[in-house]
This record gives sequence, C-alpha cells and structure tokens, in this order.
Amino acid sequence: QVQLVEFGGGSVQAGGSLTLSCEVWGLTSPNYLMAWFRRVPGKARQGVAAINKESAADYVDSVRGLIAISRDYAKNTVYLQMNSLQPEDTARYYCAMGSLNSPIIAIYAADGMDYWGQGTLVTISS
Repeated sequence: QVQLVEFGGGSVQAGGSLTLSCEVWGLTSPNYLMAWFRRVPGKARQGVAAINKESAADYVDSVRGLIAISRDYAKNTVYLQMNSLQPEDTARYYCAMGSLNSPIIAIYAADGMDYWGQGTLVTISS
C-alpha cells in the first residue's frame, strides 16, 4: 500500500523559508510524477510545483523563482524549498503522486493524481 507522509510544516514570519518533505512508502518503482498542492480554507486547491520521473520540474507562475521542488530517488522523498514566504502562502500543503509525465499538466490536474498525503500546515505571520 502506497503512503505519502509530509513533514516540515510550521509557523514562520514573512520573508522566512521552509522546506517541506514528503516520504513515499510502499513504492516499488520510482517512475512517478510527484507534486505539491496547497489549500487555503474556503478556497480551491492550487497546484504549486511538480517534478516528473526524469526530474523535470515546473511551477505555478505565482511561485516561480520562490519555490524549488526536488526529489531523492534513493530516499523516495520529494522536497519543496520555499523562500520569501508571505502571509498569502499560509495553507495546508499536500504531496501527491501520479502517473502523468508533464509537470505543468499535473499542476493543473489534481484529479489526475493517484495518491495523496494528509498534508502539513504552513502558517506565515506578518
């Protein structure tokens, strides 16, 4: 059974940085696309970043240059480095895994993801 577990959420002040990690358990093959999404209560889920099995990555335009997604195949872990965080980045961040190969498509196609973590809360104070 595949499980995704997120770590690294917390509270930081505006301008600060956080690195989220997502460990994948029960995976028999690394040939999956990994992505990060976020949801603010009362708002729609938003794709943030995705990285495919060839480590090609893409980002939603609003975070491009501020966020970096990476993966460690040996550890079955994907990371999300977030810099210059602002209060509007406050959300629950979810890791997801799917069989899509296009990161940009995955960012806008949450329904195409096969597995989801429980999420980790990120709170940015002004």
